[in-house]
Amino acid sequence: MKRPTIHDVAAAAGVSRGTVSRLLNGDKYVSPAARVAIERAISETGYVVNRAARSLVTQRTGSVVMVLSEPHEKLFEDPNYSTMIRVAIRMLAERDLSLVMMLAGDEADRERVVRYVRGGHADGVLLVSTHAGDPLLDALRSGPPAVSCGAVIGRETVIPYAAADDRLGARQMTEYFVGLGRRRIAMITGPMDTPGGIQRLEGFADVLGRKATKRLIAHGDWTQASGERAMTELLERTPDLDAVFVASDLMAAGALAALRAAGRRVPDDVAVGGFDDSPVALSTHPPLTTIRQPLAEMAQETLRLLLALIDGADHVDPVILPTELVIRASA
Repeated sequence: MKRPTIHDVAAAAGVSRGTVSRLLNGDKYVSPAARVAIERAISETGYVVNRAARSLVTQRTGSVVMVLSEPHEKLFEDPNYSTMIRVAIRMLAERDLSLVMMLAGDEADRERVVRYVRGGHADGVLLVSTHAGDPLLDALRSGPPAVSCGAVIGRETVIPYAAADDRLGARQMTEYFVGLGRRRIAMITGPMDTPGGIQRLEGFADVLGRKATKRLIAHGDWTQASGERAMTELLERTPDLDAVFVASDLMAAGALAALRAAGRRVPDDVAVGGFDDSPVALSTHPPLTTIRQPLAEMAQETLRLLLALIDGADHVDPVILPTELVIRASA
């Protein structure tokens, strides 16, 4: 069968081709009666918009690219990313926009992303888990609007973002441990070139002051394996620790594995707290006391900022969302 065209839609609706074209291109000045007739004709004829043709007129691609600056395996390991993807797909679909997912975990991946974006294939860029000093940032400077889920260190005033109050959340967890009477409180941080890595450590130090010594701090990279390694390191260095704040639930799951292997009871010997309140927090044994960051709301706010810029806004302000302590059996 011949593919229906815009002429077929116009004939079925009893309007001009130009009226159909204006409606399809988002023109507000189409009468309600014509709009109803055109939409009915589109449904009856099975007409599908030719995006390539539309983009020539609107200078829009109809897509947004999400760039995850992590190795491929982290996309499937960390449940936080699935929340971002799910929210982005839903919100973009409401605007008839498509989501393109690209990874930028190494130099070859970054070059591929730059070629794609500079080639004019996206109306906007959504940055996820971007590290300070990432060369991708300079390469994308002349491209379409970009926003970040979480601040980009050193670019906070340049790249708009939505984020949880990481420092507040870390203070909430550390104060809770102090209130429990724990005296040797350690921390496993995230990468120190990310805002979550830096600000959660700052919140920890806000509460403990000089007690937050290097002996009580180990570093991870957001993966479960890194949490296990860091916990083992802390136990070797400070065997009498009685609490550990871990900067993500996934790393906390690794820390729990290391504590079990060392014969330490949780929470009797060592209290454990995570950060995120992701599905991981409910799957561990025991379930994790953690800091809830509003992941879905963060994703919504990030997309809202990006869509505003795509629609022509000159400026959008960053959004900082509060965190909440969630108490379960690990502390």
